[in-house]
Amino acid sequence: MNFEPTGLYIHIPFCEQKCRYCGFYSEPVKNYDPARLISAILAELDQKRGQTPFSPQTIYIGGGSPSCLPEDQFLRLVNYLPASPDASRGGPKAGEFTIEVNPGQVNQRLLSQLRMAGVNRLSIGAQSFNDDELKFLDRRHSADDISRAVKSAKQAGFENIGVDLIFAIPDSILNTWKKSVQSAIDLGVQHISAYALTYEEDTPLQRAVSAGKVTPVDEETDRAMYETAIDMLERAGFKQYEISNFAKPGFECKHNLNYWANKPYLGIGPAAGSYRNGKRTLNIADIKKYIEAIEKNADAITETETPDSLEVACETAVLNLRRRCGIDIEEFKKQTGFDILELFAEPVSKYQKLGFVEQINGKLFLTRMALPIADSVLCDFSAV
Repeated sequence: MNFEPTGLYIHIPFCEQKCRYCGFYSEPVKNYDPARLISAILAELDQKRGQTPFSPQTIYIGGGSPSCLPEDQFLRLVNYLPASPDASRGGPKAGEFTIEVNPGQVNQRLLSQLRMAGVNRLSIGAQSFNDDELKFLDRRHSADDISRAVKSAKQAGFENIGVDLIFAIPDSILNTWKKSVQSAIDLGVQHISAYALTYEEDTPLQRAVSAGKVTPVDEETDRAMYETAIDMLERAGFKQYEISNFAKPGFECKHNLNYWANKPYLGIGPAAGSYRNGKRTLNIADIKKYIEAIEKNADAITETETPDSLEVACETAVLNLRRRCGIDIEEFKKQTGFDILELFAEPVSKYQKLGFVEQINGKLFLTRMALPIADSVLCDFSAV
């Protein structure tokens, strides 16, 4: 396998207020000096590029909420990022350059500056078009803010806009979910993600459930919401290309496709992970310690794992099967050295009989029937 990273991910661990369901590493921006963190992120990027120079095909800035950065620091980061060799003047720095934004934190002026700096894709954390649900999730924006953000993005010149939605929010019903999905469709965006609400360990939401203060949506409603999203989005011209992701033709997220192909990538920033030179590494999940390490020109890595060939094959199988196109049997053998049908003969046979897996035209993939229980199915491909 060629271990030169094709994707660059930068983690901005700031938010205005931590949402009660969020399991990602982030801290309130008011407690830190954003300029000092951005300086450390740029220094780490230089450090890593000095070790192995590369030109990313995709760049993705996520968080947290990158859009809660002070505008000057936001633009400082974007303008510093490496350009790909074929980037024309004024064009994108990579084939795809995505930034996650919060609907209540952007305006047309900022978005225009980002677009001029080479950003060509936006991922907007809408989550819901129901204000009561947004309040439950501790989101600080309104449904109207989502519409304004998309409108401003279009006026700023963005032609590749994604919206994230969450379903199975406690006290939500199928009709409120349908309205959220339809509202996202009506905005004329190119990409929609639909994720079930998860109860991450050690989050306020998980503690509220444990204390009996919050009751999760029942499995039947959860499944009905997911199935409804698939049907509504496909009717609206969105192709489901991954378990939770839907796009108009040609607007699939290339950066995430890189992850699901189990290709190398470089992560920069506190708590960012990388898959590089055959190793998986994880940076310190602590802003203060991360900055101190980088300022001393030390490594910010806190965990390193070198998966063996069998582990890589299992990882690749699980990630590939998340895609609706599934596993290309020949490509899998070239990438991992294993025959997928031999390596996973037992689960393949089991799930083919159950109608959860199909093999057609050299590809092995999950059927529509398997999607609502995909996590259970994928567990059987995570080890041999």
